[in-house]
Amino acid sequence: MKLSGRDAAAVFRKPDPTGTGLLIYGEDTMRVALRRQEVIAALIGPEGENEMRLTRIAAADLRKDTAALNDAIKASGFFPGPRVVLVEDATDGLAETIGHGLTDWRAGDAQIIVTAGALAAKSALRKLFESHRTAHAIGLYDEPPSDMEIDDLLAAAGLRKISRDARGAIGALARLLSPGDFRQTVEKLGLYMYGSTAELTPDDVTACAPASSEADTDDLVGIVADGRTADIAPILRRLYAQGVSPVTLSIMAMRHFRALHAVACDPGGPASGIGRLRPPVFGPRRDAVIRQAGSWGRDRLEKALVVLVDTDLQLRSTSKAPQNALVERALIRLAMMARAKG
Repeated sequence: MKLSGRDAAAVFRKPDPTGTGLLIYGEDTMRVALRRQEVIAALIGPEGENEMRLTRIAAADLRKDTAALNDAIKASGFFPGPRVVLVEDATDGLAETIGHGLTDWRAGDAQIIVTAGALAAKSALRKLFESHRTAHAIGLYDEPPSDMEIDDLLAAAGLRKISRDARGAIGALARLLSPGDFRQTVEKLGLYMYGSTAELTPDDVTACAPASSEADTDDLVGIVADGRTADIAPILRRLYAQGVSPVTLSIMAMRHFRALHAVACDPGGPASGIGRLRPPVFGPRRDAVIRQAGSWGRDRLEKALVVLVDTDLQLRSTSKAPQNALVERALIRLAMMARAKG
């Protein structure tokens, strides 16, 4: 049976203890591994592996010994409780072997959990599980977690008192980070707030968010928009050392100043315009954008965008001018504009 969306999330959260098996497949190995871990923990509990109620079989080993799967499914454990047989990194070449296991499965046998990489629609493994009456197939794709998945992670970390802005900041992190990094960040937030009765705020999210070159880039464009000329060179050196290209810096600066322009042009003023930005802006950065948009004003922001467009065209042209110098000159020029009055 093929599952997706809400049905898939329900199976991950609370799998059927009487089911035959589950195929989890997808290109992102970390995403597949996290879901596999979640399902197995829900089936056999936190002590299941210590009690030898989990049997792992690598795909390579199963190819050499095709009877290993049936033997593991039928084996009796030393400890009472449900059992799971995990086949990792399976391919279509194992469809027949796994198919025999599903056919011979009886109530009381170990559930069969199979993980695989990206599988085409005509995949033999997919067809095997999708056509089975009591087994399921779930594909994981490269997309941010749903609101329900984020709420489940927050609840598991003990985070229930969350401000609206903090929830928005967490949602933005979910779109930026890999599944593993996002899960670790939520767990870190849970530890950070452990024992506190206060509401989670955007500042708390920022304190626990992983450092990244993107964060440094945000710092850079904020420094430029604030007119802090002397601080540009040190952060530029750090970004270049991290491998950030001049073209990337130009794009990020363009994005920031376009956002400032949109906020400044709103008929209701910057405080109203900030609410129209997509993706939304939260926390200290929200306050900074409102302040910068009000300080620059529409006309000067349009002049700043002309500078950035000209710089972007030079970067993409056949000009032999050093790209690092072109970007640094443009950013310093913008910072000087920010300091000028009127």
